[in-house]
Amino acid sequence: MTDRATGKSEGAMGRPAPGERDRIEAENRQLEQQRKKIARDGPKLTGEKLAMRLEATWRRPPGFVGWLSTVDHKEIGRRYIITALLFLALAGVLALAMRMQLAQPDAALIGPDRYNQIFTMHGTTMMFLFAVPVMEGVALYLIPLMVGTRNSAFPRLNAFSYFMYLFGGLLLWGAFLLNIAPDMGWFAYTPLSGPQYSPGKRADIWAQMVTFTEVAALSAAVVLTSTILKLRAPGMTLARMPLFAWAMLVVAVMIIFSMPSVALASGMLLSDRLIGTHFFNAYEHGDNLLWQHLFWFFGHPEVYIIFLPATGFVSMIVETFCRRPIFGHSVVVLALVSTGILSFGLWVHHMFTTGLPRVGYSFFTAASMTVAIPTGLQIFCWIATMWDGRPRFAVPMLYVIGFIVTFVIGGLTGVMLAAVPIDLQLHDTYFVVAHFHYVLIGGAVFPLLGALTYWYPKITGRMMSERLGKIGFWTMFIGFQVAFFPMHIAGMLGMPRRVYTYPAGLGLEIPNLISTVGSFAVAAAVVMFVVNGVMSLYRGKIATANPWDGATLEWATSSPPPPYNFPHIPAVESNTPLWDSPGELPVVTGLRVDDKELLVTTVVAATPDLREPVPHPSVWPFIAAVATAIVFICSIFSPWALAFGLIPAAIALICWFWPKELKRQPEPVIT
Repeated sequence: MTDRATGKSEGAMGRPAPGERDRIEAENRQLEQQRKKIARDGPKLTGEKLAMRLEATWRRPPGFVGWLSTVDHKEIGRRYIITALLFLALAGVLALAMRMQLAQPDAALIGPDRYNQIFTMHGTTMMFLFAVPVMEGVALYLIPLMVGTRNSAFPRLNAFSYFMYLFGGLLLWGAFLLNIAPDMGWFAYTPLSGPQYSPGKRADIWAQMVTFTEVAALSAAVVLTSTILKLRAPGMTLARMPLFAWAMLVVAVMIIFSMPSVALASGMLLSDRLIGTHFFNAYEHGDNLLWQHLFWFFGHPEVYIIFLPATGFVSMIVETFCRRPIFGHSVVVLALVSTGILSFGLWVHHMFTTGLPRVGYSFFTAASMTVAIPTGLQIFCWIATMWDGRPRFAVPMLYVIGFIVTFVIGGLTGVMLAAVPIDLQLHDTYFVVAHFHYVLIGGAVFPLLGALTYWYPKITGRMMSERLGKIGFWTMFIGFQVAFFPMHIAGMLGMPRRVYTYPAGLGLEIPNLISTVGSFAVAAAVVMFVVNGVMSLYRGKIATANPWDGATLEWATSSPPPPYNFPHIPAVESNTPLWDSPGELPVVTGLRVDDKELLVTTVVAATPDLREPVPHPSVWPFIAAVATAIVFICSIFSPWALAFGLIPAAIALICWFWPKELKRQPEPVIT
């Protein structure tokens, strides 16, 4: 056969010869037959038929074993949130006990030893078992929905992180019930926490609990980073990514860089206490200040690890309730990134009273004041959004207003404490207690309560009571100011932190009594929030898929979402896809419906890259967490536990990662 234009044969032009063409056509027919055995979603597979197929593929196994082995990000996120809120309630009860003790001078309600345990447990629980885990829990639930994927990356690691977190919390609170809880503060300064001044197992329990939470936090951070960077919906470029996803990306990277510091410090402390090393023993050429450097290199970024997710909540709530895209989206992103970077250069302002070189004072004072700039930029962007929008003052928006007012007060006192002369006067006084509660409760808990109200219908399928929510907000806002503002005055009058009582006649009676009254008002507000949540779970109004008219992808699916999140993977064409595509969202098709599969996209442009199988539910993450917990706990009593206990832990990990025979039908390929 000859081409008329060139006079060349097909073979000479690179076209297949007749025999070769017959073979290719036969192969194509064979591949077509094989492909028919693989079920994928597509334009013709929609509606109830598609939902039933996906439901059968993505639902977890029934029963208790199924509960233990689930790898659904929504179930793991819910467990994180509920567990963290339970720890918040326990820490709140301890706070009320402390306030009752301090309501009057020379009170004898709680003895000094028990008081030391209580304030240590309160701080440790709030920082390690509530603040960071609850932010990660909300993110683990929301981020896959927000970026438009069907599950998180590394879902078994996700399940493992929750169990490690749970076991660490049970260890700490079990010790408290046995009256052997840590009693040296949540920062465990050496030499107070060393073997000479803290005999027994209290400091060991604290250090090992920190190890549990480090493993959990690092695991969750890896899951979040991978999910945000590689599982975004097609078209969701970095510039179009929701601000909460940006905040969690910055936070996850901060956790990965900061947690190893406290892991190293707690390991060295355990080594000093259990096998006689001298990292922090000044008499053997160790250095106690080394502990403070390592701890605060983690501890100060920890403040922003708690705060930045809250700014993500605020950005999402302000955008929805002002009915306009956030003002200065790029500026807010740059502010998040710069805050994350600057937070690693501030840790020494916790150590101004330790006798640092004077040039260090200047540098860290300047750095501490500089971090206020990106935070201020975010606040201006939120206010500009409200100014140019049409604000609706529903309960989530009220918590945003409460956050801005309270956090600005806490930020101003932070700038005051960044000045060395003032810090030298107020260090370790109740002024500092007031400052960091204004920053952490005002800057994190207020937005968290607003966020839980905002996303409650998405998680449960029902609306919370607006009336009870508003009563709870005003009780919380007023109660908080009554509880914590007088602490500024008590601090300026010279009341030190971490004392179980104080003498009469120093002018401290009235500020302390007012603070105690306010603390009970805060507790009443928390109880109202819980009652509202529980009652609404059964009697609340049924929520639609998008009850607040939000703009981001989590509102594109039903409330609560099905196990597979989305019937089809959405395609994104703007920052506010649900507002800019008021009808049906554009979607991409081609993922399997007979097996779990995710669409992996490129990091920057989010263009489709490949299809990735999803690990099936497995009980091995739970067993690995149990084995690791036994090793950690037994190592408190004998270092030999590390040698022998690592064997079952290694076996569990090997079984977890052991290559399994693939049950899925492989893709047809030409060999």
